[in-house]
Amino acid sequence: MNKGPIGIFDSGIGGTSIWREINKVLPCESTIYLADSRNAPYGEKSKEEILQLSIKNVELLIKKGCKLIVVACNTATTNAIKELRASYSIPFIGIEPAIKPAALNSKTKTVGVLATKGTLSSALFNNTSEMHASGIKVLDQVGTGLVEQIEKGEVNTSKTRQLLRNYLDPMLSQGMDQLVLGCTHYPYLLPMIKEILPENIKIIDSGEGVARHTKNVLQLNDLLSGSDGESSSHQFFTNGDVEVLKFFLRDVSVTYSAQFLNF
Repeated sequence: MNKGPIGIFDSGIGGTSIWREINKVLPCESTIYLADSRNAPYGEKSKEEILQLSIKNVELLIKKGCKLIVVACNTATTNAIKELRASYSIPFIGIEPAIKPAALNSKTKTVGVLATKGTLSSALFNNTSEMHASGIKVLDQVGTGLVEQIEKGEVNTSKTRQLLRNYLDPMLSQGMDQLVLGCTHYPYLLPMIKEILPENIKIIDSGEGVARHTKNVLQLNDLLSGSDGESSSHQFFTNGDVEVLKFFLRDVSVTYSAQFLNF
């Protein structure tokens, strides 16, 4: 048993979509979330920059007593998690585009992946595609500008809608029947994405799977808190706009604190 918090970090507020799934599966666990909004998006940065930012976040979460760290960012996972696991003894949970279920369930053998440049150009993403999408046409689409829109809280604007149409329509025209959301920010665009796409298009993100895997790793390492949830706490830190962070947490039912931290 270990009452230490689960640490979670992302290049901004997108990873709160992962936090929601983790809190749903593990309501008795405490959490600390870092939103590195000042450096968002990671997807436009070099591998070395992404690694250094990830190390900075990890060092802070370890300093705050975290027992496990969830890299709630596709770009950071695909570019840095191998090095993080080699450098620290703490367990890490990564996240990458859910190509495997999309490929298995595609009837048209055409799968769309909407992600950042950093994720789509990574060796890990390409290896995963080769492993799980043999015989499948994978349509890679960089979602340029979407993270920036979400970080400003502009999830339901005409500009965001037009960006999505620019990215989704070409994939639709090529026969896509599965859309993989390869960035943890993108689930916040689901209502708009569903308006744009026909009902027969299956939309897949990694949140639920990451939460289940987090629970399994905690169990395997005897790290579950063992509490009833009454004593759990949730802290959110951002080096960006706290009000934007609170906006994305406005419907959260648990008690939490959200504050600015210069990291």
